[in-house]
Amino acid sequence: MILKYVRLVSAVGVGILIGVSVWWVFFGPAYRESRTGVFAVPPQSNAAGTFDVPAQRERLDIAKKLSQEGYIRNATAFRVLMWVFARDKGIVPGGYRLDPAMTAWAVMKKMTGEPQLVWVTTWGCLRKEQVGEMIAPKLGWTGEQLVSWNAVYNENKPEWAEGVFFPDTYLLPKDEPVEAVAKRFIDNFNAKLSPILGEYVKQNIKWTTGLKIASLIQREAAGPEDMNLIAGIIWNRLNTGMKLEIDATMQYTKGKKSDGSWWGGVDLAEKRKDSPYNTYLHKGLPPKPICSPGMDAIRAVLEPEETECLFYLHDRNKQVHCAVNYEGHLNNIKSYLR
Repeated sequence: MILKYVRLVSAVGVGILIGVSVWWVFFGPAYRESRTGVFAVPPQSNAAGTFDVPAQRERLDIAKKLSQEGYIRNATAFRVLMWVFARDKGIVPGGYRLDPAMTAWAVMKKMTGEPQLVWVTTWGCLRKEQVGEMIAPKLGWTGEQLVSWNAVYNENKPEWAEGVFFPDTYLLPKDEPVEAVAKRFIDNFNAKLSPILGEYVKQNIKWTTGLKIASLIQREAAGPEDMNLIAGIIWNRLNTGMKLEIDATMQYTKGKKSDGSWWGGVDLAEKRKDSPYNTYLHKGLPPKPICSPGMDAIRAVLEPEETECLFYLHDRNKQVHCAVNYEGHLNNIKSYLR
């Protein structure tokens, strides 16, 4: 009986010794600096780069992706590492800068910390200040940096000062200068515009002119289904020398409302204020776009619906109704808005 007890104790002791040895070899301090083994630096590690974790990552196998991109040696070993040391931390969507000399331990530590790049999605047709207010909290900007954003390109490249901050999803570095972040938006805008830029040239429309019209279209339309008709009406007004008389340009001049929101209503007094954006007083387009439009509005400039209408309105169900003359427009107001 005593012999069996001694054997059991010996077996348990050997098991513990083996377990501790395995732990020390694979998870102890020595492995962190090891140049071999499943946790070591990949033998043909890639250059330093950014590893992206998308916002929608339900089916993403991060360990597999890290292995495929050459940041770790073994996906299974990395999963074990995460389970043992970081199962309660998780990995936040964003961008992580990884160095080619990192061990699996170092990669894990980096991936379970704060991402160096964050996902930001903008939508609709926002003015530059609105985009800035949307991205500033994500990037941890100071008030001074937000002021810099609002002023970016206003003096040196006025054609980039408004309208080119394309609505999309961006992966933005937290430590990048304000102007560099702005250029990321503009580079994306240029990439989106490039495939149809030839059509603008063919129709003898400057891209800056097209962007102004596109911004008006998107602010005035209830949705993509209205854009071609509104584009046709805007072109009709421009081609006949008629004032555009578009409320959205006046909303742009009003700026932010007292409650912190943008794009407030326009009353009769506002329409009498002299401003280059007052399309009730001045013919032609405003000096700059009033927001950054999407591709539907940008394409609608090139594909206006053929119509004789010069006026339009939306009823309470956001259905558009147009009229050839002002008398018809008044009738539409009576029929659909009163």
